[in-house]
Amino acid sequence: MLKKSWMMISLAVLMVLAACGNSNSNNQTNSGEQENEKQATRTVSHAMGETEVPENPEKVVILTNEGTEALLAMGVTPAGAVKSWLGDPWYDHIAEDMKDVEVVGTESEVNLEAIAALKPDLIIGNKLRQEDLYDQLSAIAPTVYSETLKGDWQENFEFYAKAINMEDKGEEVMTTYNDRIESMSADLGDQLEKKVSVVRFLAGQTRIYYKDSFSGVILEQLGFARPESQQKEEFAEEVTKERIPEMDGDVLFYFTYEIGDGEANTTAEEWTNDPLWNNLGVVKEGDVHEVSDAIWNTSGGVISANLMLDDIEDVFLSE
Repeated sequence: MLKKSWMMISLAVLMVLAACGNSNSNNQTNSGEQENEKQATRTVSHAMGETEVPENPEKVVILTNEGTEALLAMGVTPAGAVKSWLGDPWYDHIAEDMKDVEVVGTESEVNLEAIAALKPDLIIGNKLRQEDLYDQLSAIAPTVYSETLKGDWQENFEFYAKAINMEDKGEEVMTTYNDRIESMSADLGDQLEKKVSVVRFLAGQTRIYYKDSFSGVILEQLGFARPESQQKEEFAEEVTKERIPEMDGDVLFYFTYEIGDGEANTTAEEWTNDPLWNNLGVVKEGDVHEVSDAIWNTSGGVISANLMLDDIEDVFLSE
């Protein structure tokens, strides 16, 4: 009887061990499958070289404002993003879509600790803004960089789409935008002959914006003329009041980079009350329009581009 009981106990132990072995084997197999899935990568060429990135990244940190808009436009919510230049912490026009996104500093001052805490599987930065941080960011996660931040935001958009392996979706977004440009240009017709002037007020500074700016590129895509003094393949130029006459045109748009201390608004008020300003033909004709700095300049992304087109429709096509 004792011998029979011992044999039954031994058999039970063997069955338990066998079950554990099968379980461990299954766990190892599943772990291996997960590891293989995790290691699926592709090579992305970018401003700093070539980098192996996840085939389908799930936690992306984006370090430019235009990049944030690019991801949102493709239906991707980043895990972390740099703070908007205006807003608390996001531009009003994207705030609703950014509720669960962590702030990781600004374009000019990236917070490496905040990025590391998110454990991203892809970081997208910009050489112009963050070249010196590339090695540190790469130590956290695979990192790729766009080249610069100027007027040609569409080139960067294509790069962002490639980085997250959503080139088809990116092409869809850009096709919709370009179709709208073509349609609006046709609707504008002779109004494109009007010379459009673009001015920006900051704290203690005033600038004229030229053709290689965010707004300048979009105006040129539509086919608008620009004043003779603004026919420059440059970004912008700080000017003194003596150069206010260079701001004249048939239509003038201006925006103010006000961060909350009132200084930029003071600059705008001072300049728009100056006799030289009030002597501009466009001011006398009453064709001056204040627009959003975030949309016309600072954010620099595809969402803003479409909102800028909305503004142009309101001014030129609403009648």
